[in-house]
Amino acid sequence: MTKLSVNINKIATLRNSRGGNVPNLLKVARDIQEFGGEGITVHPRPDERHIKYQDARDLKDVVITEYNIEGNPVKSFMDLVLDIKPTQVTLVPDAVDAITSNAGWDTITHQKFLQEVIQEFQQNGIRTSIFIGTDLKLMEAAAKTGTDRIELYTEHFASEFEKGNKEAVKPYTDSAILANSLGLGINAGHDLSLDNIKFFKENIPNLAEVSIGHALIAESLYLGLENVVNMYLHRLK
Repeated sequence: MTKLSVNINKIATLRNSRGGNVPNLLKVARDIQEFGGEGITVHPRPDERHIKYQDARDLKDVVITEYNIEGNPVKSFMDLVLDIKPTQVTLVPDAVDAITSNAGWDTITHQKFLQEVIQEFQQNGIRTSIFIGTDLKLMEAAAKTGTDRIELYTEHFASEFEKGNKEAVKPYTDSAILANSLGLGINAGHDLSLDNIKFFKENIPNLAEVSIGHALIAESLYLGLENVVNMYLHRLK
C-alpha cells in the first residue's frame, strides 16, 4: 500500500498567525500518527514562516513512523537535516521567496551538486528523494545523482484533473515506469487531494509514498482530521 505522509506546515502557519502554541504542532503530529498516518512531513524555509527549525528538531522525538524533511539544500538546511537524521530528506529547489514549491530539479544542470549533497546525506543513513517533473531526460539524469527516490511534482496533474482532463496523468505514468526501470523509488506530492488521489495512485505503478498537506488540512476543516486521514488511507489501498 502507498504510504501517507502528512505535511503539517499549515498547522504551523495557523499557530504562527497568533503566536503562542495553539494549535500545538507536536500534539497534531502525534494525533495524525495515532489516526493511522504513516509519516510526518515538514518543509522548513529560511524565513521560518511556518515550520521553524526548532520545530523540526522537536519533532524528532515525536515522529515514530517516517519523518520526511523537505527543502532546498542550502547550508543551514543541510546542517539541520544532518543534526536530526530523519528517515528521508526530499530535496526541493524552491527560491527563498517562493510561496510554495513551484518547480522540480533540473537534474542535468545541477547533477554534480546533487550528487555531492545526496552522498553526504546517504553517508549519514538518510534516504534521499529529489523533487522532479515528468521530463524523461531529467528522470534519467536523476538516477545518475545516486538518489534513492524521486518525488513527482503533481501540480499540473491536479490542475488538469480538476478540469476533467484525466489524460494529464499519462506523463506521470510514463515517468513512473522509467523511474522503476532505473531502480528509483517513487513518491509524489503537491495539490493531491481526496478528489484525485485514488485515480492518481491507480495510474502510478509502485507508488511508495505521497506527501499531502494543504488539501488534507483544508478538507479537515469540514470533515475532521481523523476522518480525513482515514479517507486518504482508504483511497490509497
